[in-house]
Amino acid sequence: METAESEMSIIPNGKHSEEMSVPVKTLPEDDHPRRFEDAEVNLAESEEFLPNTEGKKPIRFTDFEGKTSFGMSVFNLGNAIMGSGILGLAYAMANTGIVLFLFLLTAVAALSSYSIHLLLKSSGVVGIRAYEQLGYRAFGTPGKLAAGIAITLQNIGAMSSYLYIVKYEFPLVIKAFMQGDQTDEWYLNGNYLVIMVSVCVILPLALMKQLGYLGYTSGFSLSCMVFFLVVVIYKKFQIPCPFTDYSANGTELLNYTTSPDPSIGYKNGHIDEEVDAGCGPRMFTLNSQTAYTIPILAFAFVCHPEVLPIYTELRNPSKRKMQHVSNISIAVMYTMYFLAALFGYLTFYDKVEAELLHTYSRIDPYDTLILCVRLAVLTAVTLTVPIVLFPVRRALMQMLFPNKTFNWLRHIAIAVCLLTLINMLVIFAPNILGIFGVIGATSAPCLIFIFPAVFYIRIVPKEEEPMRSTPKILAACFAGLGILFMIMSLSFIIIDWTTGSSNAGGAH
Repeated sequence: METAESEMSIIPNGKHSEEMSVPVKTLPEDDHPRRFEDAEVNLAESEEFLPNTEGKKPIRFTDFEGKTSFGMSVFNLGNAIMGSGILGLAYAMANTGIVLFLFLLTAVAALSSYSIHLLLKSSGVVGIRAYEQLGYRAFGTPGKLAAGIAITLQNIGAMSSYLYIVKYEFPLVIKAFMQGDQTDEWYLNGNYLVIMVSVCVILPLALMKQLGYLGYTSGFSLSCMVFFLVVVIYKKFQIPCPFTDYSANGTELLNYTTSPDPSIGYKNGHIDEEVDAGCGPRMFTLNSQTAYTIPILAFAFVCHPEVLPIYTELRNPSKRKMQHVSNISIAVMYTMYFLAALFGYLTFYDKVEAELLHTYSRIDPYDTLILCVRLAVLTAVTLTVPIVLFPVRRALMQMLFPNKTFNWLRHIAIAVCLLTLINMLVIFAPNILGIFGVIGATSAPCLIFIFPAVFYIRIVPKEEEPMRSTPKILAACFAGLGILFMIMSLSFIIIDWTTGSSNAGGAH
């Protein structure tokens, strides 16, 4: 093992397959040779970076590797992090308080960065850049299936939440354009619109052979969310509290003030102290809805299925360089998340809904600026769906067709089946918190906490880091934290449902 270790030390992490023949020697003796044979013939996944038995360069899933700049990689990973979860963060802050929310957001961001470090370290040891193949390397077929299923559930939940926004926001945008009260027209039916967007926009982009082709749409999607953030900040100083609720007929004011003085609320001719009291921020808040805060935050920071593919496409890749990409992306998204949550919460306080844009529509559904924001968010989430779909399709190929080369028919068929399933989920899903809560409490802890830690413990050789070394002890604690987080989140959500504390109050 001394020879193998010395050879490993001269091979930088992240090099391509021509340089990755030596790390195979460091694998534990109890691993079966059949694992390498299966990995070598798995031509559907290029990220393995293991040479085949004939010394030829294996057929790659993508030939776009090694050409993406540092800045574009930050863009791509940032877009993978950024999602519809940002629309629920103001509601999360309303149910935790500003200080507690900031603490939780900071903790989840730091833990996400650490888990990416564990993934990159494991990837560098064995020269594999596919999440599912790291699972296979660590635990064989069960590990690969566990990673593939978690990625599938997580990303299907993400795509469902994106299309859920399309379902409920697109009709409002069309209605605002028409300045009418039509409600029975087919083009105001969210179910029809979701199907149309899926077929006309998402499907063509999802049929791209390589993820790198979506780099420009990724940048445009992020710019749309930056515009959303700017408007949220601007509206904080334009909307009074208590705000005027726009009724269906445009004349009834539902117990909110019409006074130009935002510090006074009137109800039946008298000052409403309860309304006035609702216009102050809270530092700490604990209630039944607080249980949803951690899953929503965890769901908002999941980008781990996309980390290794982006690492593959990075120009002159190295573990340190990819870690910098990850840290910058997380820091930028952390800032955007906090600012959107803070100013959204300070605009509506306890009246904020689970989906922030619907709270603005209560004031004036025909506001031109808010209409532009809706269009921007719709564009952003729509363009993010194809990026999130790629890892799911890759995971399904790993589980169902591990030894098959690229095939256009299979490539298209999986995309069509996935979009069909997601459309059905969106049409019949009861509310957006159900999607965020359940998915975030199950697959997100696995992808962020548990899998990176246990893969790291299994893959990194004991000769390099003994089981009782500080890095592996920290990794074990990290995995335990993930298990605790999963149990706690699911328990709170189940209790919330069974006690009748319906989350529909803040949802749709």
